[in-house]
Amino acid sequence: MVTIEMNHEAAAKPSKSRGVDVKLEIVVIPVSDADRAKAFYANLGWRLDADFASGDGWRVIQFTPPGSACSVIFGNNVTAAAPGSAQGLYLIVSDLEAARQDLLTRGIKVSEPFHGGGDVHAGVDEPYLFGRVRVNGPDPQRGSYSSFASFRDPDGNGWLFQEVTARLAGRIEAANTTFTSPGELAGALRRAAAAHGEHEKRTGGHDENWPEWYADYMVREQAGQKLPT
Repeated sequence: MVTIEMNHEAAAKPSKSRGVDVKLEIVVIPVSDADRAKAFYANLGWRLDADFASGDGWRVIQFTPPGSACSVIFGNNVTAAAPGSAQGLYLIVSDLEAARQDLLTRGIKVSEPFHGGGDVHAGVDEPYLFGRVRVNGPDPQRGSYSSFASFRDPDGNGWLFQEVTARLAGRIEAANTTFTSPGELAGALRRAAAAHGEHEKRTGGHDENWPEWYADYMVREQAGQKLPT
């Protein structure tokens, strides 16, 4: 069993004080062939930020996934880690199936959707975070953080898509609501529209203030707060 422990009181009342901003900027990916890796990550549709080299055999290549504030780097003489040893690299998406189809159209092999289940070390499939095993198909309740798909780069570095539609409380402050791509915003609008349709069924009439309802729903969903009904 996996237990998630949170300070709910702190999550409900985020601290207004700020310390020094510390932003994760770079993840190093160990590869054996820089040009092969460059072609792979370019084919993912990631943005090429840099490709620097020097005469002593050093080379660093940087890519950034769409909508991400964190980039990856790889190259020659960048890390002593064994190629393919980077595992459990999470890519957060708001629509798992859309993310899978995007890779498939690019000719990249990606697993079927799966969710976690079973006891530690149970089964014969590849365990992942927390030692759980993969169960075929997305999470039956389609809960946020609960559906996954995986793929690997040519060296075997392991990536996971994780579908997140509503953040845990305290993860994001409502005042900092942001959408990093048109697709992410469109997904939030679709979920708000579906929920608002149920709202109008309950109230029995057209809601003239639907823009405000949509906005409240989308902000609360991203901040992990109780959703309006």
